[in-house]
Amino acid sequence: MSMFKFKGFVLFALFIAGFDASSRASNVLAASDTLRPMLISKGGDAGEYQAFPDACRLKNGDIVAVFYAGDEHVTKQSEKYPNAGRICLVRSKDEGRTWSKPVTIYDDVDDNRDPHIAQLRDGSLVCSFFSLQYASFGATAYKPLGSPQLIRSKDNGRTWEKKAMVLETGDIDWLCSAQLREMPDGSTILPVYHQEGKGGLIAWGGVVRSVDKGKTWGPVIPIGEKANLPLAAETDVVLLKDGTLYAALRAQKEVHMHYATSKDLGKTWSEVQDIGFRGHSPSFTRLKTGEILLSTRAFKEGPVKSGYTGLRVSRDEAKTWEGPYLVDETLGAYPSTVELKDGSILVVYYEEGKGSGIRTYRFKLPEKTQGQQFSEPRKLKLLSLN
Repeated sequence: MSMFKFKGFVLFALFIAGFDASSRASNVLAASDTLRPMLISKGGDAGEYQAFPDACRLKNGDIVAVFYAGDEHVTKQSEKYPNAGRICLVRSKDEGRTWSKPVTIYDDVDDNRDPHIAQLRDGSLVCSFFSLQYASFGATAYKPLGSPQLIRSKDNGRTWEKKAMVLETGDIDWLCSAQLREMPDGSTILPVYHQEGKGGLIAWGGVVRSVDKGKTWGPVIPIGEKANLPLAAETDVVLLKDGTLYAALRAQKEVHMHYATSKDLGKTWSEVQDIGFRGHSPSFTRLKTGEILLSTRAFKEGPVKSGYTGLRVSRDEAKTWEGPYLVDETLGAYPSTVELKDGSILVVYYEEGKGSGIRTYRFKLPEKTQGQQFSEPRKLKLLSLN
C-alpha cells in the first residue's frame, strides 16, 4: 500500500471541546469523583492524547484497561515521542473505584494503536493492536503495518513480551479493533477488517482463527467482502446460546452497521445484513443473566446528527436491540463494558479532542422494554462507585 495521509485511513477524527483537565492532574483517581464520569487516565506520563480503550476482568478479580497514548489522533515520531504512539495499561483492584497510574506495556518504533485485551482460559493475557509505520524519523507520511499484532503476559499484565507477534494475513492490509475470543472447541478468534480507497469507501470485516491457543494462525476469513459497502468494519463477535457466532461490523458515513452469522465457529459466514442503526467501534459483553450488551460510538438522528457514547441491549440472542441508551455526550467512545460483582456495569471509553483522556461510567442494566427502539437516546443513570 502506498504512503498516504491518515485522514484517508483513520476511521473517524472529529474533535469536541476538551474536558476540564486543570483539576485532574493526578493519574490515580479516587472514589470521591463519583457524581460525573470518572477520569481514570489523563495527561501525565501517558501523554497529551489518550484514546481507543478496552477493558476486561482478570481471573484474580482485577479490572485492567489498555489504551493508546500519544500527542494526537495519530502520533508522529518526534523528540518528545521518538517511537510515536504507544500502548498503556491501568488497573483497578476495587471494582473501578480507584485506578493505578498508567504503565507502558508496548512501544516500538511504529505508532502502536487501538489495543484490546483479553484473558484466555489458560490465564494468559493477550493484547491485540495494529501499527502505523513511518518511512523515517520526523516523516509525516505513513502506512499501516498491514497485519494485526499480539503481545502476551503470563503474570496478569505485570510484564509483557518485548517483541510482538505479527500475524501473516496475505497480500492486503488487515487491521484489528477487538479482543481475542475463545470458542467452546478451544479455538481462538481475532476479528479483523480491511478497507480500500480514501475514507474506506469499500471495506469489509473478517476473522483469523487459531487452533493451538494462538501459536499459529490460519488465513483471514472475510465477512461482507462482496457486499460493496463501506464496512470499515471494526469487527467484533459474540457467541449465541445456540452455538451461532454473531459478528457486528461498523459502517462509514450514513450506512448502518451490519451483521453476519457463522454456524461453524467462524469458518464460514453468511452474507452481511443491515442491523438497523448506525454505530462505530462495536464491542460485545455477555452478562451473567444472559443479556448481550453492544456498546458503540452512536449517532443521534434528525436534521443535526451528532455522536455520543451509546449502548444497545439484546435479550433475545441478537434478534432485536433495545435502545439506544446514552452513556455520555462525548463522541470519542470506543467503549467496552465489564460486569461488576454486584451486577452493575462499568463502561470504559474516551473523550476525543485535544487533551483527550479515558473515562469510566457505572450503571445498572435498563429495565426490559420488549426490544423497543427509542426515537431519542435515553440517558443511563450514573451510579456512585462508593
